[in-house]
Amino acid sequence: MSISNAIVIGAGIGGLSVAAALAKRGIAVTLVEKAAEITDIGAGLQISPNGLAVLQALGLEAKLTERAAVRGQAVVLQDYKVGRQVARIDLLRGSADRPYYFVHRADLIDTLYDAARRNNVSIELGAEVVAVTPGSPAQLRLADGSLRRAELIVDASGLHSKTRLLLNPDSVGQFAGQVAWRAVISNEISHPKEAHVTMGPGRHLVSYPLRAGRLINLVAVEERAAWAPEGWSIADDPANLRAAFSSFGGRAGDMINAVDRCTLWGLHLHPVADVWHENGVVLLGDAAHPTLPFLAQGANLALEDAWVLAKLVDNLPADQALRKYQSARHARVSRVIKTAAGNAKRYHLHPGVARSAAHLGLRVASTVAPGTMISAFNWLYLHDVTAARNA
Repeated sequence: MSISNAIVIGAGIGGLSVAAALAKRGIAVTLVEKAAEITDIGAGLQISPNGLAVLQALGLEAKLTERAAVRGQAVVLQDYKVGRQVARIDLLRGSADRPYYFVHRADLIDTLYDAARRNNVSIELGAEVVAVTPGSPAQLRLADGSLRRAELIVDASGLHSKTRLLLNPDSVGQFAGQVAWRAVISNEISHPKEAHVTMGPGRHLVSYPLRAGRLINLVAVEERAAWAPEGWSIADDPANLRAAFSSFGGRAGDMINAVDRCTLWGLHLHPVADVWHENGVVLLGDAAHPTLPFLAQGANLALEDAWVLAKLVDNLPADQALRKYQSARHARVSRVIKTAAGNAKRYHLHPGVARSAAHLGLRVASTVAPGTMISAFNWLYLHDVTAARNA
């Protein structure tokens, strides 16, 4: 073991998973979180096989299924007018021991929180970090004026991370020209155990079931010129969502009409950080590499980061471990982020020759060679950071 103690900033998916992974290796971990309590916030997440590999290695898959995670059977691309299927990607093809799950974010947070506590992580709520200082030891200052020191400080506080700005002062995001509404509704339409991507001109809707199929998670994305702030918890009037998606028919239209509460999230493009670490301080998850939601990989990348970082600092001197961590992760997260950004263009094609040709190609591939649809994602889903060759 190269270090004996660490502080983790942020009790999100990245922070809790790296705290549990570090503590499982015998490192004394303190996790600080500015919120006064861990609450039932957020909506749905898709845990793909690459992220599930980490949860399995932490012994948490059974705990997640006990909390009514839904095993996904397919991703279905469909047209917006009446919901006609364009293509189907079968998620049941491939390894039976590495399924794909639809999970409520609060259930995953609870699972990781319990794992961190079982591994003796000390969790301090209501502890807002105001400054981080690299050093030997590294140091952070809380809003109450107290100082904390550790051999390693992991900042997993998300895309508004103060440490990200400290290490990358010129790294700024820009509005992506898109907004996303998030909502959870009751499953009154018998939504199948599938993620549906309903594609329309300049917009799309993603829907999938949660909590044993009792709920449906909705993410509705619209291209828009007017700037909107980032943040999951900014409430909006459901009438605005319905107006933006008034042309959507079939089940998609029914689901949108059923929304009685929603949030609006301005999507912003952020570069992958050039600098992830300095003298005992390191970034993880969205703090290092925020991604647009069009490949459902934000949580999965944070889980991967957590395992890789914990493994490296357990086996190498800290400075060497942090260099290797950034080197090991940078190319992969960059590819995922680029692919996610490209999906929006494919989902938002306007009526015309290009849209007709693209949808015909997807329909033919899905019908004639359905295996090629899922195999195109092997580079993403079959990547296993816990495998012996990577351990």
